Amino acid sequence: MAKLTKKQKEARAKVDKNKLYSLEEASALLKEITYTKFDASVDIAVRLGVDPRKANQMVRGVVSLPHGTGKDMKVLALVTPDKEQEAKEAGADYVGLDEYLDKIKNGWTDVDVIVTMPAIMGKLGPLGRVLGPRGLMPNPKTGTVTMEVGKAVAEVKAGKIDFKVDKTGIVHAPIGKASFTADKLVGNAKELVSTLIKLKPTTAKGTYVKSIYISSTMSPSIAVDTKVV
Repeated sequence: MAKLTKKQKEARAKVDKNKLYSLEEASALLKEITYTKFDASVDIAVRLGVDPRKANQMVRGVVSLPHGTGKDMKVLALVTPDKEQEAKEAGADYVGLDEYLDKIKNGWTDVDVIVTMPAIMGKLGPLGRVLGPRGLMPNPKTGTVTMEVGKAVAEVKAGKIDFKVDKTGIVHAPIGKASFTADKLVGNAKELVSTLIKLKPTTAKGTYVKSIYISSTMSPSIAVDTKVV
């Protein structure tokens, strides 16, 4: 096991592992214990009382973070020529169709989100092996397969993210950067958690939000009191 650096030891010493912090306390503390020289990403992990193996307990959705993610999302718009200008004006980084389909076939995936139109999905099917594992396959449920291409691109650029519970029942999502104020981190976290609560499956029994942790790149995680979110 790798030895902890002096700063990592200091960070761990500041976190009381036996305490459940309020979201406000946790966000402020997280900024104190983030020592990276770069602007670290801040992530939230929410453990839900669901069984993802059952289709009627799969939790998946989208949320527009009020303060964005702090990351400049690279968006590829796979559209027909009549929609190209709309996508460009909305801020898409790459716009086109066949040339990008060919690039993806050859392994190119240097984007964060792909937005496309219903008529194009047939062409994306064969690329599932490339796009699926990277979470890049457009999906009508996340708003990335739509005729309102410009709106979809603009929302992604503004901080709209999609999330999905993993096989262990945890939803992982970015809620900002270490440079954000604590208030902005709190606002983004509350928006995500409230969205998860709205998506609670009717078949889920017992405690729904079991635990919440926030952390930044290379920082220890901080346990958040689920009752105060």
